[in-house]
Amino acid sequence: MADDERILSDQPIDENENVIEKSLRPHLLKEYIGQDKIKTELQVYIKAAKQREEAMDHVLLFGPPGLGKTTLAFVIANELGVNIRTTAGPAIEKSGDLLSVLSELQAGDVLFIDEIHRLPRAVEETLYSAMEDFYVDIIVGQGPTAHPVHFPLPPFTLIGATTRAGLLSAPLRDRFGILASLNYYEYKDLQEIVQRSADVLQTHITPEAAMEVALRARGTPRVANRLLKRVRDFAEVSDQEVIDETLAAKALTQLRVDRSGLDQVDRRLLKMMIDLYDGGPVGLNTIAVNIGEDVETVETMYEPFLLQNGFLKRTSRGRMVTPKAYQHLGLAMPEQK
Repeated sequence: MADDERILSDQPIDENENVIEKSLRPHLLKEYIGQDKIKTELQVYIKAAKQREEAMDHVLLFGPPGLGKTTLAFVIANELGVNIRTTAGPAIEKSGDLLSVLSELQAGDVLFIDEIHRLPRAVEETLYSAMEDFYVDIIVGQGPTAHPVHFPLPPFTLIGATTRAGLLSAPLRDRFGILASLNYYEYKDLQEIVQRSADVLQTHITPEAAMEVALRARGTPRVANRLLKRVRDFAEVSDQEVIDETLAAKALTQLRVDRSGLDQVDRRLLKMMIDLYDGGPVGLNTIAVNIGEDVETVETMYEPFLLQNGFLKRTSRGRMVTPKAYQHLGLAMPEQK
């Protein structure tokens, strides 16, 4: 399977796929499946802000990729009945870029910054006053002609999303009044998401087949939807009008995604650690080099799922493969020295 076809990829495969991805997104909290604790809290904050006719407090959404942070930002804006402006940390290179984005906001609007941990420090410092007091001061010109300019801003809600909350500076993190940690989804929630997405795609799927997709989706809606679309392809080629459990299992096996949600990269990572390093401990940089991925991809996309599901563990000396991983791969545990 080519790199750009990986089920776990955090990028849309093509433009058409991106359009489909957006069509699957819920628009309101009542349509948003899972993350019940966060939804309950947000309902209170949104209702209070609307009753006071004020901008809602700033929100920081964090958690592994694919759990619905971007979707939730759009849902919040829809619930508030305001416009949303979206950008990403790497796209804002200097304070002028930030001011350009902020100047387009109306009172109460939502500004969504994805990958907010990648904001340059100078931009981040400019953002402090914008978040706290709704103004920006920047220096215009150079040398003797340089002078400060004060830009007042309308009250707005900043929603930041990050997969690496630990990289946010304390001053920036402290300016968010609402912190929401998104967790991996339960199988039943993923099954419901798959069935809802199938309806949107006008595809018929049995509850058992939807659960088969859910079991292999790594606790992640984005992965569940991508698996569903690939299974739909198999069904159409086979001239099968309804996706049943047998077809789903066969298609997912061909995609090399097992019932624990591990794909070929996960298995290669674990097997590499076993074959070359006796199961560890192994440093993160060494793992990344050996499987041909960059460190950030390993740390944000592969490792969290393997850790949470007990296939890896962290130690002070590095990552180690667990007995559960040996058992899953059908390998014998080495004798303790």
